[in-house]
Amino acid sequence: MSANYLTNPLVFIINAVIGAYIFIMMIRVLLQYVEADFNNPISLFVIRATKLPLQFLKPVFPTIKNINLSAVFVMVILQMAIGFLILSEQVGVEVFGIFVWSVAELINSLINIFMFSIFLTVILSWISPGTYNPAVSLLYKITEPVMRPFQQFIPPMGGMDLSPMAALLALQVLKMLLIPPLYSLI
Repeated sequence: MSANYLTNPLVFIINAVIGAYIFIMMIRVLLQYVEADFNNPISLFVIRATKLPLQFLKPVFPTIKNINLSAVFVMVILQMAIGFLILSEQVGVEVFGIFVWSVAELINSLINIFMFSIFLTVILSWISPGTYNPAVSLLYKITEPVMRPFQQFIPPMGGMDLSPMAALLALQVLKMLLIPPLYSLI
């Protein structure tokens, strides 16, 4: 058996665990940015799960305009750790290349979170409109900064709100315009 036989599953597990923590950290940044209800049970979980590393970094990296820079720093470092694992096999990849790859992956993840959140809010508005759920309220709060400009320019037509489709289209175009140039810098 080759060395990759055990290395690939190990890299996959490490990538999955670190990736899940990056996701939780990104949700924390988004919740702070949109000033979500921190008494929400999901918000409390996110805060508790991310509290330990951030309490040490908060004096060094403050929160500016509702963006928690200490959480952003932790996300970049963790994404770079994944980058070292994944890209270490490639010859000629330097620390700057891994940093650029990490930033591109984080931007890609952020856009994906917005896209999936918008998609889920649309589906949930069809299934159970008007019912309260802590997760649904956070989804609406997270998507609000992206949806607001589209809702201002695209009024509901005949009871159908077409602004989510426009927002999803714009996010996909943004992803197509931002990510490939960043990957080309590697």
